[in-house]
Amino acid sequence: MTSESAHPEQASAEPGVVALAEAVAVQRAELERLRATTAAAAVLERAKGAVMALTGCSAEAAHAELLRRAAAAGRTLADECRITLGGTAGGGPVPAQAAPCPLPEPAAPGRATHFPLSSAEGAPGADGTGTPAATADAESAVGTGSDGTADPAAAVLARIADSLAEVSGPEELAHRLREHLSDAVAADGVLLYAGLPAGGLRLAGHAGVADPVVAQWRHVPPLSGIAALEAIHARRPYWLDGSEEEKAWSLIGTPEHWPTRAWLPVLTEGGATASLGILRTTPSAFTPAAKALLRATALLCADRLRDLLTVPDHADDRVRDTVQKVFDALPGPAVLLLPLYSAPGRVEDFRIDAAAPRSVDVAGRRGRALIGLRLLECYPGLADRPLWEGYLRTLATGEPYDSEPFVYREVVEGVPRNSRFSVRAVRFGAALVVTWIRHDSPDREEQRLAELQRLGNLGWADWDLVGGRATWSPQVYAILARDPARGPLSLTDLPEHIAPDDAPALRRGVDELLTKGRPLDIPFRVRTVRGMRHLRLVVEPVTGADGVPLEAHGFLQDHTAQRSAELALVESERAMLTQHGALLAERTLADRLQHTLLPLPRRPLALAGLRVDVAYRPAQSGIHVGGDWFSAIELPDGSALFVVGDVAGHGIDAVATMAQLRFTAKGMIITGSTLTGALVRLNALLLHTHDAKTTATLVLARYEPGRHRLVWAQAGHPPPLLLRRGEAGYLDRPAGVLLGARHDPSFAEAEFHLEPGDHLLFYTDGLVERPMEGLDVGFGRLARAAAALHAEGPGPLRPLLDTMLEGELRDDVCVLDIHLPADAG
Repeated sequence: MTSESAHPEQASAEPGVVALAEAVAVQRAELERLRATTAAAAVLERAKGAVMALTGCSAEAAHAELLRRAAAAGRTLADECRITLGGTAGGGPVPAQAAPCPLPEPAAPGRATHFPLSSAEGAPGADGTGTPAATADAESAVGTGSDGTADPAAAVLARIADSLAEVSGPEELAHRLREHLSDAVAADGVLLYAGLPAGGLRLAGHAGVADPVVAQWRHVPPLSGIAALEAIHARRPYWLDGSEEEKAWSLIGTPEHWPTRAWLPVLTEGGATASLGILRTTPSAFTPAAKALLRATALLCADRLRDLLTVPDHADDRVRDTVQKVFDALPGPAVLLLPLYSAPGRVEDFRIDAAAPRSVDVAGRRGRALIGLRLLECYPGLADRPLWEGYLRTLATGEPYDSEPFVYREVVEGVPRNSRFSVRAVRFGAALVVTWIRHDSPDREEQRLAELQRLGNLGWADWDLVGGRATWSPQVYAILARDPARGPLSLTDLPEHIAPDDAPALRRGVDELLTKGRPLDIPFRVRTVRGMRHLRLVVEPVTGADGVPLEAHGFLQDHTAQRSAELALVESERAMLTQHGALLAERTLADRLQHTLLPLPRRPLALAGLRVDVAYRPAQSGIHVGGDWFSAIELPDGSALFVVGDVAGHGIDAVATMAQLRFTAKGMIITGSTLTGALVRLNALLLHTHDAKTTATLVLARYEPGRHRLVWAQAGHPPPLLLRRGEAGYLDRPAGVLLGARHDPSFAEAEFHLEPGDHLLFYTDGLVERPMEGLDVGFGRLARAAAALHAEGPGPLRPLLDTMLEGELRDDVCVLDIHLPADAG
C-alpha cells in the first residue's frame, strides 16, 4: 500500500534541480530492485519447471524440493535454482556433490538419462496403456543425448518454463505453447479449455485456429464422445492420429484440416482443471518422444493454468460487481481480497477482486487496475509482517482485525519514505474486505506541495470576492518578485502591475470573471528585477445560487523559459527561410547562366559523317547546379572535336569554371594545339586563376573522317565505352591526371579506329556512381545497360539514362553518344 503521489512538471534550471536529481537516482535504484525481484521470480519458476519435468511432481512439491535441497546444502534458494538449471538445458551437468537430491544423476558420456514424465501413481503411458515400453519411450524423450549434449526436448521445456513467468493470461499462454511446440511436435494449433462446474468446457485460450471454429466451439456441453472432455474425466491423454479406435469422436475443427490431434488433461493435486489440445496439419502419428514431451508440457503448465483457467462462479461475479460499485463511492482506499490456496490447503496469497479508486500499489497502479493482481505482487513487504497473520486469523475465525499503527516503506515521487498505517480487515463471505488509513503529518503534505510549486515554477492564489481578502502561496510572491510583507494584490489591482501592452487584455478578462463568472486563462508579461518574465494566470470563480462570483481560485505559472525557447525557434526559422531564399536565388542565377553557356541541341548532330546524340540531366538534390559540360563541333579541316568535362563543386563558381574551360579548350584546338598540349595549358589555367582546391576531369577526342581515326586524351576522366556488334567494352585510358591536381602533370594520347555501326559513349562520373558502391560495379552496370544501343533511332540515350539513374539524382550527368552509321564508306 502506498499513498497517492503527484508527479511534478519539468523543473527549470534552478538550484532545486540538485534535489530533483537525487530523487530520480533513488527512484532508479528502486526500479532496479523491482527488476531484480522479477528476474529472480523467473529463475525460480524455471527451476520448478525443470524439477517437475525431471520427476513428474507438482509445482508445490517441486518448490518444496528446491527448499529442502537448499537447506541441506547450506545454500540460498536462488543459488539452488541456478544449480538446478545448470544440469538441464540451461547449462552443463552439475556435479553430484553440488546438488544432493533424489533427481537422476547426470548421464555419463555415451549413456542416456531416463526419468519419468508422468506421475508415479499409475498414470497411463505414452499410448494410454501404462505399459513399461510406453513409459520407457516417454522417459527417453527428454534428457541427455547419447553424445552428452542436452536433448532438444529439454530445451523446449526450459523455454516453456521461462514463458510461464511472463504470460498474463491463457490466450498469451496458448500462443507461447504453439510457438515453442511448432517445431518440436509439429503443433499448428493450440486450444486451452477450462472445466466448468456443470461438467462442460469453456474455451479460455487459442492459437493458430480460425475464428469460425473458435466461435462454434467456445463452449462445449457435457456430452460424450468429445476427447477434450474425456481427457479430463479419465485423467489420461488421447492421441487421435489413426491409432485410437475406441470411440467415434466428435472432432473440434474439420478432420480434413487437422488430421492428427492430441488432448491432454492438466493435472494438479486438486484434480484435472483443464484440457490442452494440440492440433496438427500433418497426417503422421505422434511419436513416443512427442507424446512424452506433450505430457511433460501439460504437467509443467498445471500450476500456472490452475490460476489462469479458474472458472469464476457467476454468483460470485455479481457479488464482486456489487462490492466494486460500493467501493467506487468510497473516499479512501479499500480492496476485496480472495484467498488463494496451495495444495495442502494453506493460504499462499490473496487476489484483489475489487478496489476503491484511491487504492494505490507500489508500482503506481490504482483503482480498478489492481483487480486480478495478487496482494504480494502489489505490496511485497506484507508477507513477513503481523498484518499477514491478522488476515489469516480473520479469514479463519471471522473476527475483524484492527492493526496497531505500523511503519511501511513506500516510494513517493521516486523518494523512499517510511509512512505509518493502520489497517482493518473484515471477513466477507469467503473473502476479506481490507481498508487502511495513512497517518501523515500536515507538515509533510505542506512540504510536498511547496516542492511541487517550486519545481513546477507555479503558485496558487485565492481571492475572497465578498470580504475583499486574498491569499497567495509563497511561490506567487517569488514569481512576481514581490515582497510578501506588502501582501497580495486583488484581481482588479493586478493589471496595474504588468506590462502596459498586456494590461487591457487582463483587465477585460478580470471584468468578465467578476461580472459574468467566466473562467480566466491569459498570458501576460511583467518586468521584475530578473528582467521581463512571461507568466500565465488561470482563475476559476465559485458562484452563488444567483450566479454571482463569491470566490476565485487559481494559479500563476512562470513560462519564461518556454517562451524564450519559442522565440528562439521563430528567429531560427526566420533565419533559415532567409538563407534558403538566398540559396534559391543563387541556384536560379546559376541555372540560367548554365543554360546560356551550355545550350542543349534539340535533335542529334551530324558532324564529320557521325551522328552525335547528347543528353544532360541536372542533380535533383540540393539547390546548387553542377559543372558538367560538353562540346561537339566540326573543325575547319573537316574533322570533329568532342569534349566532355566535369568541374568539382556546384553553384556559380562551378558554372564559371565550366565556361572558362569549355571555351578555352575549343579555342586551343581550333588554333592548332595538340590534345595533350591543350590539357597542359588548361591545368595551368586552373592553378593560376582559381582557388588551389578547384579541380576538373576532362576527355578530349578528335575524329578524322577519312580514315575513321579517333585520337583522344584524358585528365582523370572515366574511359569511353565502345559498343561494337552487340558487345560492350571500355577503351584503355592513356596517362593523365585530373586538372588542378599538380603543377607538372603528364598526359598522353591514344588512337582508335571506328568501324561502321560502332557507338562510342563519353560521359561524366554521375552516370556510374552510387552511394556505398564501388566504381567497378557502376562500370559493369553501364556496360550491360548500353549493350542494347545498336540500332539508330531518335533519342537512344533516354532508355539508357532511365535504366542507370534510379531514385534521386545526386549529381549532374552528361552523356555523348558518337555513332558511325553502318552504311558509312
